[in-house]
Amino acid sequence: MTRPIVRPAADMDARAIADLLNEVIAQGGTTAMTEPVDREAILGWMRADPRSIWHVAETEEGELLGFQWVDPHAEKGADCAQIATFARVGKTGLGIGSALFEATRNAARAAGYTWINAEIRADNAGGLIYYQSRGFEDYGRIEGRRLADGTVVDKVLKRFDL
Repeated sequence: MTRPIVRPAADMDARAIADLLNEVIAQGGTTAMTEPVDREAILGWMRADPRSIWHVAETEEGELLGFQWVDPHAEKGADCAQIATFARVGKTGLGIGSALFEATRNAARAAGYTWINAEIRADNAGGLIYYQSRGFEDYGRIEGRRLADGTVVDKVLKRFDL
């Protein structure tokens, strides 16, 4: 596979983003989200804050391979962005996340963020490795977080200083 094409996400991407996210949710074990989402939910998230930054990674043919977004962290202040990253099931390890983070990191700096917060399920080995390989450093842990479906998980807190 050639390097994915990364571009800012647009409203037209919302359905494909929802479909990809629903695949990840259905697989389980890597996201704190447990309920399917639809196009309208994604559009709501994309439009929720003017400082939200969304990118998609796709093939030359336009197949969505992954997406990533940051938005202001509600509790950590205006200089902190909260990040979420998703790759199509079965397509991890192909440079999708690296390409997405390069674009997100640059856009987050330009938007005035000074650091990025990641909250990763402690049982998500792939997610922990991904953020560690991008240069995120552990700074805390949330124990016993109850998900919408009743599952209880710990979360590892990681930060990336811009």
